[in-house]
Amino acid sequence: MTSSTPAAPAAPLTHTGRDGKGILITAPAMLQLATLMRQQGEEKLLRVGVRSGGCSGMSYTMDFIEAAGIRADDEVYTYEPNGAPSFRVVCDPKSLLYIYGMQLDFSSALIGGGFNFTNPNASQTCGCGSSFAV
Repeated sequence: MTSSTPAAPAAPLTHTGRDGKGILITAPAMLQLATLMRQQGEEKLLRVGVRSGGCSGMSYTMDFIEAAGIRADDEVYTYEPNGAPSFRVVCDPKSLLYIYGMQLDFSSALIGGGFNFTNPNASQTCGCGSSFAV
């Protein structure tokens, strides 16, 4: 008789920028971002950042921008998902201090679905999932 232990759930496949740094993006988020990028147009980039406000003091921001919107001090990461066109994510240096190493995931659940942020730099997060404190 053999005993079997349940296998640990596999960690979601994540993608990082070409240099291996920046924001981790899971496979489901990559698929959703690729879909949104096609809808926005070929030359759009995704700007990710933080701003003051939200339930816990700071909130995440995500928006599509034109390449002309890249500032000289921005960090730009190129992501090359398997089987999908590459795209770039832009982040200003101040925001990057708060979200470096963050994981961006996506859920299609009816309740609680959408983009989810897991931030190792956050000391507390809000139930809404888009607000945090450091």
